Amino acid sequence: PEHFGVQNDIDVINSTLGKALGGGTGGYSTGRKEIIEILRQKGRPYLFSNSIAPAVVGASLKVFELLDTKPELRDSLNRNTKLFRERMKKAGFKILGHDLSPIAPVLLGDARIASEFADELLKEDIYVIGFSYPVVPKGQARIRVQLSAAHTVEQVNRAVDAFINCGKARNIIP
Repeated sequence: PEHFGVQNDIDVINSTLGKALGGGTGGYSTGRKEIIEILRQKGRPYLFSNSIAPAVVGASLKVFELLDTKPELRDSLNRNTKLFRERMKKAGFKILGHDLSPIAPVLLGDARIASEFADELLKEDIYVIGFSYPVVPKGQARIRVQLSAAHTVEQVNRAVDAFINCGKARNIIP
């Protein structure tokens, strides 16, 4: 919310403790005490949910602390996201999602192509996952790329170069 300047317009934030925070599990809702109390009393999913493992809580709290005290991590993530998305689009790939999102789905359309493309990238030491129906709508198969603040510029460029090489070999891009 702070990034888009809407933190004062939002009553409840629901988020995951997964991808952005290093692969933990679970999630959370936060907001004013009165709203959270209503969610606890009336929210059916809450009634049947399990507690998050203490190790996940500890690791997630540490990540939040790092995000507050080390702005260079956010700067690095933003740099990597911009570099990947700009180079991929320039090469001719269709990248879904918001330009500032470090989760960058590369639309390929065909499920078999997405799966084979991901396999080819793995041979180049680029680990990505192909997604197809029923995870995404039919005809919208994609490879999901998750950028990280820990990636170096060289690693991001190497990943893009591998995408370009595979894309040209398969006549997906010019």
